[in-house]
Amino acid sequence: MEIEEAREVRTTCPYCGVGCGVLAKVAADGEVSVRGDPDHPANFGRLCSKGSALAETIDLDGRLLHPEIHGRRAGWDEALDLVASTFSQTIAEHGPDSVAFYVSGQLLTEDYYVANKLMKGFIGSANIDTNSRLCMASSVAGHRRAFGSDTVPGTYEDLELADLIVLVGSNLAWCHPVLYQRIAAAREKRPEMKIVLVDPRRTMTADIADMHLAIAPDGDVALFTGLLTYLGQHNALDRAYITAHTSGFGQALFAASALDLAGVAAATGLSEDELGRFYSLFAATAKTVTVYSQGVNQSSSGTDKVNAIINCHLATGRIGRPGAGPFSVTGQPNAMGGREVGGMANMLAAHMEIENPDHRERVQRFWNAPTVAEKAGLKAVEMFQGVADGRVKALWIMATNPVDSMPDADAVEAAIKACPFVVVSDVLAETDTVRHAHVRLPAAAWGEKDGTVTNSERRISRQRSFLAMPGEARPDWQIIAEVGKRMGFAEAFAHASPAEVFAEHAALSGFENDGARDFDIGAYAGVDREGYEDIAPFQWPAPSQDTPLWPAGHLPLKGGDWMSPSFSPITDVAEKAPPKELPISPLEGEMAGRPEGGVQAERSQEAGVQAGRKPEGESTRFFANGNFYTPDRKARFIAIRPTTEIRTSPAYPLILNTGRVRDHWHTMTRTGKSPRLSQHMAEPFVEIHPVDAQRFGIGDADIVRVSSLRGDVLVRALVTPRQRQGSLFAPMHWTDQFAAKGRLDALTAPLTDPVSGQPALKHVAARIEKFAAKAFGFAVTRQRPAAVAASYWAVAKCRGGWRVELAFADDDIDWAGFAGSLFGTPPGADILAYHDRDAGQHRIAAFYGDHLSGALFVAPGPVAVSRGWAAEQLDETHAGQRERFRIVAGRAGAERPDAGAVVCSCFSIGANQIAVAVGAGCTSVEAIGSALKAGTNCGSCRAEIRAIIQAGRVQAAE
Repeated sequence: MEIEEAREVRTTCPYCGVGCGVLAKVAADGEVSVRGDPDHPANFGRLCSKGSALAETIDLDGRLLHPEIHGRRAGWDEALDLVASTFSQTIAEHGPDSVAFYVSGQLLTEDYYVANKLMKGFIGSANIDTNSRLCMASSVAGHRRAFGSDTVPGTYEDLELADLIVLVGSNLAWCHPVLYQRIAAAREKRPEMKIVLVDPRRTMTADIADMHLAIAPDGDVALFTGLLTYLGQHNALDRAYITAHTSGFGQALFAASALDLAGVAAATGLSEDELGRFYSLFAATAKTVTVYSQGVNQSSSGTDKVNAIINCHLATGRIGRPGAGPFSVTGQPNAMGGREVGGMANMLAAHMEIENPDHRERVQRFWNAPTVAEKAGLKAVEMFQGVADGRVKALWIMATNPVDSMPDADAVEAAIKACPFVVVSDVLAETDTVRHAHVRLPAAAWGEKDGTVTNSERRISRQRSFLAMPGEARPDWQIIAEVGKRMGFAEAFAHASPAEVFAEHAALSGFENDGARDFDIGAYAGVDREGYEDIAPFQWPAPSQDTPLWPAGHLPLKGGDWMSPSFSPITDVAEKAPPKELPISPLEGEMAGRPEGGVQAERSQEAGVQAGRKPEGESTRFFANGNFYTPDRKARFIAIRPTTEIRTSPAYPLILNTGRVRDHWHTMTRTGKSPRLSQHMAEPFVEIHPVDAQRFGIGDADIVRVSSLRGDVLVRALVTPRQRQGSLFAPMHWTDQFAAKGRLDALTAPLTDPVSGQPALKHVAARIEKFAAKAFGFAVTRQRPAAVAASYWAVAKCRGGWRVELAFADDDIDWAGFAGSLFGTPPGADILAYHDRDAGQHRIAAFYGDHLSGALFVAPGPVAVSRGWAAEQLDETHAGQRERFRIVAGRAGAERPDAGAVVCSCFSIGANQIAVAVGAGCTSVEAIGSALKAGTNCGSCRAEIRAIIQAGRVQAAE
């Protein structure tokens, strides 16, 4: 038998928008291991806890391996014919807007491109939208309003070059850990770097912040309009940049000045002193990067928040320069790639505009399409409302789980269930969405897929396959193309490989561009399979050699034209005009020393190439010298008047904020497979401030019901002063596959930003109450429970099996029968049990052979059993009665101290182990790393380690 040789493949992580390079090694026996790619410019070898555990998520457990029609196995031809004929018939009877695609930032660019081409160019509708609408749409809208294009101006390098980083609505330490580590490393080299965190919660990111502004929910618009007013009042403006490269400054300044400092303080919940310190720091620091993410975007005023931030950078000329600029970081691995191909309902491919007839005509010509959609389609929330009211009669969902992730999730599920025809392409056979599909199509997973993704800094990387596709799984682009062929468009969808799709995508980006559009990768239009295989990570724009980066007449400006010491005073403020004469500020004098011709021109001259072209491997920044993509090539200030919205009421007095945890991802379809990723946070929870917990009679670890006007969930209470008083925080990951009642988006409303259509997932009026549990339980079981007869349950993967958290509204239960059902105990199992009915204590363990099948612990309050120790017993042998009785007792021997709750997922190090090391003299994160390895891999846990060290110091002092 021929033995395969070990091989290592360069690919890209499938999690967040950092876009980390990964080296996947396949051993001769087929075992896969992963490590960070030291040569990838996004991460230089670092991976977060999720990326480090990728090899644990590629098993075939739960995979959808064959097409299915109405629950029965079918062949590909039958399934594809049914999809194509049903979509064609629906269109023929009801028009092209009666069908829709809901796609995902988990798709590769090639998948996204083919789906967009089929829907917009050949079906003739723009009813294709993406789950990126839920995370990045407000950034897109803000960019387009200000810049005339969806352009991220800066690069990751700017995070290391900045003297001030303002993190707004971004828990970078947990949600983009590798970027957090890059900033932390830069801070160690340059301690003078300042970091400000703007977030209602004191997240782990606050660990490196010099200033934490615990802002009121949706107070960001007031914060940054107040900053713009401050910059104007304190002569901290780059007047030359404003005059030469922008329009609308006066109107924006006038609108911002609607609130004085006291009004801003009231709207933000911050003190005037806090505002003054932040504003003066921003004004005095030329090299400032403002990083923003979901806390800004997921709001009914998200687009205004984005533009309020951009306004401040335009007003100070801090854009497109090393270490300066507004920076939107994306939540998904290919949210940016989806934007490049027009994957949103209000966009065309290659950053062209669906509302622009010239752009539509150009795309139609390039595709040789019968038509191109003439108007924007239904955005995500509108789309599922359209499904509910019957406008959309055939729906194709690809690589996403809207039953869990969409706002008003119960209504979305009801709409999908009632839809006449639902197709789902997915990796898993059972998700909360897949279960409602009429046709299920098995898609290729990470490790099997081949294509490209684009990260938050516009860097395109290859995601390469290193595993064979199992069963009958196929890549998404190929599935879509096959449906296109069967709908009568064979020539347009004759792609034989992802390389051909990418080459077409690249050619369209450069087609009749000539530097007029920001997105241009025309240099790759002629790529063949071999060249495609060898593509190294690169930033766009990357135009063909005969295309300039900047259109004729708009090259970077020279010398004195860039920063002339004279300027025209701004006079277009209506009622409250600024001073007639504002002198050049010290900041403007400093910026006047920029290199002649700006950053791009400087680099071009050094490389000896034409103006505006960058040397291979160099970073590209936009807009240091203007050259925006608006009709007059000037950036637009957006006039934003700060407003305050109160959604709470006596019935719903708290504000619920939703988000992510460190080690889980989206709806856990991938991370839920990894035992170590499930150790850190194993069940759904809600953070509540101690004052609020006392007010509502809630103790730490209680099961609580959180409710809104839309629905309710049951979650574990986590009482912490890190939470803002009057607010709650709960993560969005748990689904019906992992918890009894943990689908958080059942609580959120379909309220959207009027410009971007992005839903407001971080400001929900809610109430909280203790769930009247009469009994609590914890169990470990070798087999995943098929059903759990408990009011509250949550399952999580562990080594050797599953761990289960439980709570019961009634304690009159046959616990032995319940345990048998939970464990799936085989006949002949040895059962050990302990019952103290008066005390409400029950412990049952089942053994089969020398192994533990399952153990159940029941108590009248939260069960005090070491979760880690109990889970480890599934992986050990238990031949003797002494070892078995220890399990029933729920205690390890003295030789096996309890490690405590896992803090470092990479090395499975618990809080108790860290506390012991602190007591033994390890008084720094570095010392803990030397002793235990904790914090030495991805670094995501370093803030938690530091908190344990600090708690140890406080205890010692007492």
